[in-house]
Amino acid sequence: MRTPARRPDLIPLLDALLDDFHPFAVEPLDAVRRRIHFFSAVDRDDASRALLRHFGAAGVTAAAVEVPDDDWAARSQADLTAVRIGDIVVAPPWDVPAEPGGGTLVVIRPSMGFGTGHHASTRLCLRALQALPLANRSVLDVGTGSGVLAIAAARRGATSVVAIDTDRDAVATALDNVELNGVSGRVRVWCGDFRRADLQPAAIVLANLNATLAGRHGAVLAGLVTDGFLVLGGVTAPEEAAVRGGLGRSATLVARHAEEEWVALTLAVRGGATRGFTTGC
Repeated sequence: MRTPARRPDLIPLLDALLDDFHPFAVEPLDAVRRRIHFFSAVDRDDASRALLRHFGAAGVTAAAVEVPDDDWAARSQADLTAVRIGDIVVAPPWDVPAEPGGGTLVVIRPSMGFGTGHHASTRLCLRALQALPLANRSVLDVGTGSGVLAIAAARRGATSVVAIDTDRDAVATALDNVELNGVSGRVRVWCGDFRRADLQPAAIVLANLNATLAGRHGAVLAGLVTDGFLVLGGVTAPEEAAVRGGLGRSATLVARHAEEEWVALTLAVRGGATRGFTTGC
């Protein structure tokens, strides 16, 4: 994928669009070119067409290539180091700080599941999470990825956390990280789609997804909150108004965190009908 050098503002918009097609790694080639890795040729080709359809007029170009399976993603993540977000430290197993400074330590084994704390959308959700009353509350983490938000919530006092994702690889990664952090007793990881699964509402719902999903299904996400809070991540500033417009009147904005072009919205939600719980991918 090639982006015009004069349009760095397009990068977060391109990333938000690409999220809909399940990429697992982004490989920078130079100042204007990036190689996006996908699980399937279908996702790759659909993403290429979408990029050209939405951003071709702005000068973005994309071409499909076959890349040998040589563990590029794992090798590219080998130099990741610990990152601090407020008083939460997210660290890979090889860079766990001896003294986390009294904060909350979350150890994440990098893999194809996103959520190492190095992307702005993850950092913003972690900032929003720190401002919430998590102690003795139930949490639902929608699109859990690596499980980082679910684990952080458990580490900060949530008594019951359900983490759900449609991607089996992400679910396997999250399960591994939950065990690694010793919170298996409080965090359950499920494979399923929040739009179809019959989920039990929670006091706090974390949804680091993308603007397309949040905009189309904001009312569903808000309906999963029972007199508590909804945190929405994966949204860029230009997309914020559309996302907020799809949430309905029951959701009231109480906090907004911003970094680069990304925002995370914390909304107070009143109500929420009790529902059963089924899963399956």
